[in-house]
Formats: sequence, C-alpha cells, structure tokens
Amino acid sequence: MTTPAPLRIDFVSDVVCPWCAIGLKSLEQALARLPELKVELHFQPFELNPQMPPEGEEIEEHLTRKYGSTPAQREQIRETIRQRGEALGFVFTKGARDRIYNTFDAHRLLHWAGLQGSQAQRDLKMALLTCYFTEGRNPGDRAVILDAVQRAGLDVQAAAQVFDQRQFADEVLDAESDWHAKGISSVPAIVIDGRYLIQGGQPPEAFEQALRQIAQEAAGTAQG
Repeated sequence: MTTPAPLRIDFVSDVVCPWCAIGLKSLEQALARLPELKVELHFQPFELNPQMPPEGEEIEEHLTRKYGSTPAQREQIRETIRQRGEALGFVFTKGARDRIYNTFDAHRLLHWAGLQGSQAQRDLKMALLTCYFTEGRNPGDRAVILDAVQRAGLDVQAAAQVFDQRQFADEVLDAESDWHAKGISSVPAIVIDGRYLIQGGQPPEAFEQALRQIAQEAAGTAQG
C-alpha cells in the first residue's frame, strides 16, 4: 500500500487581515486534533492594500472609504473578532490599531523565512500578526519587522540584509499575481493540494471536518 504524500496547505493571507489571524489559529487547532495527518504548510502573500503608502492611513477613514460601514457596524465587527480571537488564544487589543499599513516588505521577509522552513515562516507570521493586532505596531516598518524576526528566533542580521537590499520583491509580486490569476480575491484563502479551497476565518471544527475528508480522499487515491 502506498503511503499518501503530505497534504500541501497554502495559506494565502495578509498580516493586517484580522480574519487571517483567526483562520490561522483555527487551522492550527484543527491540525492539533489530527496528529496522524501529515501536512506541509506554506504561507502565501496577498496584499489587501497594495497601493497603500508607507505611512499608512487612519483606519476609520480607510474602512469608511473601502466598505462604507458605519462606526457602529465596525465596532460590532471588532468585538466579534476580539471574542473569536480570545476563544482561540489570540489577543486583539481593543484600540491598538489606529492605522492600516502597507505590508509588501513583511511579505518579502516571510518569503525569506519560508526558505528556512515551514516552522520558521509560521513563527514569523505569528510574530507579525501579534505586532499589529496585539501591540498596534506597523508591520511594514523595518524595526518592527526585525523585532518580529528576533521573536521568531531567526537571524536578524540576515533579515536586515534582505530588507535593505529589497530581496525577494519579484518573488512576492509573482506569487501575488499567480494567486490572483487562480481566482483568489479575498483572504484568508486556504488551498489544499492545489485543488480544495477553504475560504475565511472558519472555526476549528470546519477545518477539521474538511481536512479529514480531504485526507480520506487522498488515501483512497493512493490505495487505488
């Protein structure tokens, strides 16, 4: 009997997307419930605001312009997000985020971290999410990114060189273009084995059910 190959999970997301933080924590909880499941997790770049200037934009103004939502609607959504995060063990600090930022440089460093392994990339991803949502810091700022690199246990000197030399810019742009071409227009988008799409910050149970079914189908294919 052929052993099924590990499932490849491409987690397409941005570091200023609250539902991406929720989706990641939910996915990780689901995977913890499936210890028998072998996966390869890859974080893929997606910029919610690719034209955002480095200084960012005041978040209330940005959300009003982009979505047309009212202050009351936004507050209700924030509280839902905060509660979902709390249930998953991730802190969305109330009032911490007052601006939305450009994230291109964060994605360049995430690409660099991914070359060192899935765990390195995951740890940097989580550090960047924490910098923004928990601490209200700019995840596109050089000092903040390098602090996240240090928290993730990665080589800060090497990361500084990547940042300053604009390395991996083309790789990020190519990846973003590729995912757009595949129809990804909102995040988080979790693509499994290039065939199955799970959209949004689903609860752990939804990820668990989907992954079980996909793994069973993969196992049946391998046996066949």
